[in-house]
Amino acid sequence: MVSSFLTDSIVVIVVLGVMVFVHEAGHFLAAKGFGVRVLTFSLGFGKRIFGFERGGTDYRLSILPLGGYVKMAGDDPSAVLTGEPGEFLSRPRWQRFVIVLMGPMMNFVLAVVVLAGLYMFHFQKPAYEDQPVVIGAVEAQSAAAEAGLQPGDRVVQFGAIKDPKWQDVKFKVLTGAEHPVPLTVIRGGQTLHLSLTPHSEGQDGAGVAGWYPYVPLVIEKVDSGEPASQAGLKDGDSIIALNGKPIYFWPLIVQKLREGNGEEVGLTVLRGGKEFQVHVKPEYTDVMGLKTWRVGVTIRQTEYVIRKLPVGLAFEYAARTNYRNFLETFDVLGKIVTRRMSTKSLAGPIGIAQISGEAYRRGIADLLLFVSFISLQLGIINLLPIPVMDGGHIFMLAIEGLMRRDLSLAVKERVIQVGVVLIVLLFVFVMYNDIMKTLRPS
Repeated sequence: MVSSFLTDSIVVIVVLGVMVFVHEAGHFLAAKGFGVRVLTFSLGFGKRIFGFERGGTDYRLSILPLGGYVKMAGDDPSAVLTGEPGEFLSRPRWQRFVIVLMGPMMNFVLAVVVLAGLYMFHFQKPAYEDQPVVIGAVEAQSAAAEAGLQPGDRVVQFGAIKDPKWQDVKFKVLTGAEHPVPLTVIRGGQTLHLSLTPHSEGQDGAGVAGWYPYVPLVIEKVDSGEPASQAGLKDGDSIIALNGKPIYFWPLIVQKLREGNGEEVGLTVLRGGKEFQVHVKPEYTDVMGLKTWRVGVTIRQTEYVIRKLPVGLAFEYAARTNYRNFLETFDVLGKIVTRRMSTKSLAGPIGIAQISGEAYRRGIADLLLFVSFISLQLGIINLLPIPVMDGGHIFMLAIEGLMRRDLSLAVKERVIQVGVVLIVLLFVFVMYNDIMKTLRPS
């Protein structure tokens, strides 16, 4: 428990440290490029631990590691300003806009670069994600069962999405707990209009449908001397029916073999475009220390597509993935604001530390996926029009641009005070959320 906590803490400090460094580097480089004097470049807040000074800038590491900042000459409107060109508020409004914007933009760049770098060495995704939504199995008493869905159904419309892929519906189900979604389904040549209401499960209130994708049951290997071999089955054959009924999900065959207690089963097999029937009598044998009924075949595992991508394609996929995550983030925020999704899905520092530690323990690929995702989220959060955040500064600059004059010092101070209160309240809320999840695990 203690070692896990230490690992989570170290990993999240390193991960956030990298992202904060990149974010502040965006502000720093833009400021330097426009001739603004940078007084401090700090990783962390509070008391200075150590650092060095170069070119008039104090590069420091501060005692509170979760965050950082760049302090520029003349960026405090309440301080005495000289009006010299090296002060932030002396620069044209468009230059100040670029300096503020460059922080979140660097987080977006980092998200794409990290993901592209991973994809060049290890690109992995569920094989079914790009496939049409054809249902392989439905859990009893699940949302899919309540909707009347059956194995073999093809969903041709999911809400507003026509001809959806599994990738399209997965996120919608996850974030759509307890909210009905109209479906159009093709079953045996008939068009059916149904409604799916995902169940809410887990601490985060995530939506669950209780369905599984159809995956072709292709035999990878037939064991010599086993019932399947004796029945004439060969490597590459496809099993399309069991006892005359279409089958779309391999675990259902395993279940039927167990329930049959050794009874002979009829399999419909597809080979070279032709169908034929075989009858197989299962044997009760040992499999990895467990006794079970089996026919002696290994089904081809196509759960994941794993390969290396060339540089151009890696960056294209990384950009697409981040763009989709960008849109999905605002979808989640919108559902939380309109109370269509639970606020339990929000994670604070404790939750992020736990997730980062779990990603680290699963391996470098999962950790890099997490770094890319969190960097994107950091960029998005900083762009929200909340005072004291980058988005708040951008919003005020936009207002000043429309007014063609700067807002008064009193207005800016009041806006900053409101922003600080909002940030503190949000921090307290997500910390409470994290603590309650830790104390009451699912």
